Amino acid sequence: MIRPDGGPPRWFCPVECGHPLNDSPVLLFLPGIDGTGWGLIFHHKALGRAFEVRCLHIPVYDLTPFEGLVKFVEKTVKAEYASSPHKPIYLVGDSFGGCLALAVAAHNPSIDLVVLLVNPATSFGRSQLQPLFPLLEAMSDNLHFTLPYLISFFVGDPVKVATANIDNMLPPRGALEQLSVNLTSLLPRLSGVADIITKETLLWKLKLLKSAASYANSRLHAVKAEVLLLASGKDNMLPSRDEAQRLMKSLKNCRGRYFKDNGHILLMEDGISLLSVIKGTHTYRRTKRHDYVLDFLPPSMSEYKLVFNQVMGVFRNASGSVLFSTLEDGKIVRGLSGVPSEGPVLLVGNHMLMGLEVFSLVEEFLREKNVAVRGVAHPMLFSSRTENLSSEFGLIDWMKAFGAVPVSGSNLFKLFSTKSHVLLYPGGAREALHRKGEEYKLFWPEQPEFVRMAARFGATIIPFGAVGEDDFAELVLDYDDFMKIPIVNDYIRNMNRQAPRVREGKSGEVANEQGFLPGILPRIPGRLYYLFGKPIETRGRYDILKDRENANELYLKVKSSVESCITYLLKKREEDPYRSIFDRVTHRASNSPLHKIPTFEP
Repeated sequence: MIRPDGGPPRWFCPVECGHPLNDSPVLLFLPGIDGTGWGLIFHHKALGRAFEVRCLHIPVYDLTPFEGLVKFVEKTVKAEYASSPHKPIYLVGDSFGGCLALAVAAHNPSIDLVVLLVNPATSFGRSQLQPLFPLLEAMSDNLHFTLPYLISFFVGDPVKVATANIDNMLPPRGALEQLSVNLTSLLPRLSGVADIITKETLLWKLKLLKSAASYANSRLHAVKAEVLLLASGKDNMLPSRDEAQRLMKSLKNCRGRYFKDNGHILLMEDGISLLSVIKGTHTYRRTKRHDYVLDFLPPSMSEYKLVFNQVMGVFRNASGSVLFSTLEDGKIVRGLSGVPSEGPVLLVGNHMLMGLEVFSLVEEFLREKNVAVRGVAHPMLFSSRTENLSSEFGLIDWMKAFGAVPVSGSNLFKLFSTKSHVLLYPGGAREALHRKGEEYKLFWPEQPEFVRMAARFGATIIPFGAVGEDDFAELVLDYDDFMKIPIVNDYIRNMNRQAPRVREGKSGEVANEQGFLPGILPRIPGRLYYLFGKPIETRGRYDILKDRENANELYLKVKSSVESCITYLLKKREEDPYRSIFDRVTHRASNSPLHKIPTFEP
C-alpha cells in the first residue's frame, strides 16, 4: 500500500481488528501526510474490540486537494450518521489528519463527533522544518535520496519506534535481540521511501499540509465536537505542546493529555495504547453521553501487564502484598477463595493513607479471579477542573481505565444491576487523608448508606481490612499542620471551596473531607496485608432491611467486622518472617514468584 497504486482516496478495514462488540461506534482514522492509513497498525487489535475501525488510504501520487479530501470524509460521516443517529462517530486525526478531522467537525456541528487529535499539523506554519523547504525546492534529483534520512531525525525516537512491538515480558537478552533486528530493518525501509516519494510528490504534499493548516485554523470557532488532544513533548517536527495550549483555548470542548518523552509519530512508539487513553479519559461511549457503568471495557492482558509490571512495578515489588479471605465456616485461608466469583458483591473496607491499598487489591482480583473490581471514588478524581495540558496520562487515568467510577447512588444502582464486584470505602477522603495518629481508625457516616441498596439487589457484602501503611511511610505534615502555614492554608481553603462535595450537609467527622497533599517520609518497605471477612448475605432480606433499625444493625456488624480484620492483621503480621523487603528479595531471587512468597500461618 505504500507504493503507487493509483485510484482515488478510499477506506479499508484492517483484518486484525476482527469483530467489535455489539453497538460499537465507528472510528475513522485520518492519516498523516504519508497517506498510507497504517498509522494505527500497533492498535488495530485493541481498537477492534471497541470500534468498527476504518482507515483512510490516500495513494502516494494522488493529487486530490484538501477541500476534496474534506468532502470525501464528510460524505462517509453523514452516511454513518444517517444509519445510526444515536451513536457517536470517532475521528482520529494524526498530524495532517488532525487538520482534516477539525475541518470535517467544523462543517458538521450538529453531528455527534468525538475528535482525537494526535500532534495535529495546525502548527505547520511554525514547524521546525520550515528552513528546509527552500532547500528542498532547490535540491537536485541526485541528492533527493538523502531527504528521508534527514526527516527521520525529526519524526521520532527510532529506539521507541523499534521497541513498540516487543513483548515487555521477554527476558533482557531476547528483547535486545529483537530491538537489534527492528533497528536494522528500519534503514533499508528509509532508502525505499526515496524511491516511492519523488521530489515532485513531496513538494505537493508540503503544499497540501500548508493549505490544510490554513483551512482548519480558519474554522476552529465552528468546531462543537468533543475533542481529546494528545501532544508529544519531544516532537521535533512540529511545536506540538505550544500548539496544544493554543487549541485548548480556542476549541470549546477540548481536553488534553501530554506525553513528555514521545516524538511526532506518537501512535507508532512504545508504551502508547490509544484504547487505554480513550478509556482512561472516559472518552469512550456508545450513545450521546458517557455511562460510567455501561460503557466500561474490562482491562486487557496487555493493559494488565503494562500497569502492574511497568507503571506500578516498583510499588508492586516493594509492597509484596498478601491477601487472605474467610470461608463460610469461618476458616481463614490465603487467597480469595472465600470471596464469591459471581456478583453482585460489595467489598467494604478501610482506606489507608492516600488509598495505598487499592492497586494491589485490584491486581489480585484480576490475577486470581479474573474479576474487574469497580471502585467508587471521590468525584474530585473525575473533575475537569483538575485537567490541563500538563496533565500526563498517569495513575488517575489508569484507575479510570480499570473501572473506577464517581461515587453516587445512581452509579451504585447500575453496578449492582450488572452484577459487578463493587469496592466501597465509607470513610472516603477523610480516611485516605487522615491526620497523624489516626492510622487504621474508621471514619464512617452514622447512617447505613449502602445496606439497603445492597439488599435490594441481594448483594453479598464482604467486609475487609488492610494494614501496612506505617511500614511504608511516616506522616509528618497533615491537614492541621498545613493550616498553620500562611499562604499554604489559603491555597488549601480555595481548592476545597471549588472541589465537589460528596456529603454536603452531613454531620460528623466523615463530612470533614478536606483535600490536601500530605507530607510524608518514606520508610524501608514492609508489607501490605489484606483480610476479607466472612461473607454477609443480603439475598431475600430486603423487606427486613427496609426497617431502619435492622439496616443499622447490619451496618454496625459490617463496621465491627472491618475493625476485627484490621486488629487481626496488625497482630499476625508480627509473625511474618518475610515482612521485610530484604527477606522477600532474597527469597524471590532463588524461589517463588512475588504472589507466592510465604507469610504467617493464618
